[in-house]
Amino acid sequence: MLYREALNLALDEMMEKDETVVVLGEDVGFYGGNYKVTEGLYAKYGERRVIDTPIAENSIVGTAIGMALGGLRPVAEIMTANFAMLAMDQIVNSMSKLRYMSGGKLLLPMVVRMPQGVVKQLASQHSQSLESMFACVPGIRVFTASDCITAYHGLKTAIMLDDPVIFLEHTLLYFEKFEFSKDSFYNPFKARVLKEGKDLTIFSYLKMVHDVMKVVTQIENTLNISVEVIDVGPLNPLDLETLTNSVKKTKRFVIVEENPKHGGFGATILSAVLEETFYNLDAPPLRIAGEDTPIPYNRKLELLAIPTPEKIYSKIVKWGKENGL
Repeated sequence: MLYREALNLALDEMMEKDETVVVLGEDVGFYGGNYKVTEGLYAKYGERRVIDTPIAENSIVGTAIGMALGGLRPVAEIMTANFAMLAMDQIVNSMSKLRYMSGGKLLLPMVVRMPQGVVKQLASQHSQSLESMFACVPGIRVFTASDCITAYHGLKTAIMLDDPVIFLEHTLLYFEKFEFSKDSFYNPFKARVLKEGKDLTIFSYLKMVHDVMKVVTQIENTLNISVEVIDVGPLNPLDLETLTNSVKKTKRFVIVEENPKHGGFGATILSAVLEETFYNLDAPPLRIAGEDTPIPYNRKLELLAIPTPEKIYSKIVKWGKENGL
């Protein structure tokens, strides 16, 4: 199934099951969404439940907050995380805090969906990975969807929660095909072990998970080791138990992330894991991340600014040889 189809199926099933679930955002209605995630929902559920909004991100999130307080379960779409900067007042000062400030009397069952990441020559203002900004705000849950299983089951769970959720997708995954089953068990609050190993753990999320998987066999063959790969999944709350259990077993870990290294979410993963596993480690951790630069438009420069499968392979092999692997 296509990644976008899994998201669409999750929305369709939740809207069919619960009439309080509504969708709103730019072009989500008649047009079917910029990436066709909401395709067919407008025709099936009508304009009162699939709502085309003006190009006004702060109003989209603010309206969703009002809907949630009024008893609905809104799913607001921001066309790209880059535009979520216009909605940060609502996200940081209202969405994340109202349930806490009311002593739990107010429920805020709402989801804000958005894609992010480097796409292919969309330049600096449309190529950002902003998970660190969202994950550092107390009061909101932050989920990531790296494939159809996490997209489908994760989004359904997010819609059912009584807490606000930022649901992060990756633009380059929408038209990728992945294995899918409705019966697959997935807990969006837990990290997933995608591949078991005993000598090295690699943590990643969103598109970078797939770039890691492209070269993991090559890494194993070159270093003659067994690698464990973990999709971090939820960024807030972080599933520290799964992450640390893996590192205690393998004694080494690498983090692969697309966002810039300085202030990137990998620093949070590293510090949290290191606090629990320092005396278990046989080597210093390695972070592979984007460069500390706005993303260039030029394709060659763009590829220099982000991790690629080739970079992931070469950096891990070099690090491994330097640290006794």
